Amino acid sequence: MTLKLFLIIYFIVYFGIAFLAKSWLVSRKINKCPLVLPKDDSAYGLIGTYFKLTLGGLFVYVVFYSFINESVFLPILYLENKTLKYLGLGLLLASLFWTILAQNHLKDSWRIGIDHETKTELITTGLFSFSRNPIFLGMVASLWGLFLTTPNTFTLIFLLLGYVLIQIQIRLEEEFLTLQHGEDYILYKQKTKRLI
Repeated sequence: MTLKLFLIIYFIVYFGIAFLAKSWLVSRKINKCPLVLPKDDSAYGLIGTYFKLTLGGLFVYVVFYSFINESVFLPILYLENKTLKYLGLGLLLASLFWTILAQNHLKDSWRIGIDHETKTELITTGLFSFSRNPIFLGMVASLWGLFLTTPNTFTLIFLLLGYVLIQIQIRLEEEFLTLQHGEDYILYKQKTKRLI
């Protein structure tokens, strides 16, 4: 299998399982859509819009990367070697399994965004005992994996933009979880790292 075909299949599987299938499963259990990103003009709404654009851009990039000459994407030639490519592929596969496992540990508390209407359970076990944000950690690992597999200006921009958006989203969620769970979340923050 070629790298280009692998990347298309990988991202279809990643988005299909980690976002679409998980959203469908959770929505059936909680009787509402777990996608709760606001569509307003607030700072939080803006971050949600940028998240959607970044994820959409990633998917478009992977498709175009498969059909267009790689030089169009301004490759970073000194990072082009087999060792880094294999490391990137390993990160991509590990991040897929890590993200799915983290979502399963989060159970019905999983949301895309902040759910102001429903009080969710505070999960501190499983992968959440090592990281307060293991799903975001998996997403960061996948961005690193894509960059190392196809090191170019576009994937570097996706990596940097994705990382910044994730860091902002984490802080918005931490503020909300502190309000929702109070002392329990504060104690959890003290003993568990934000990412790793």
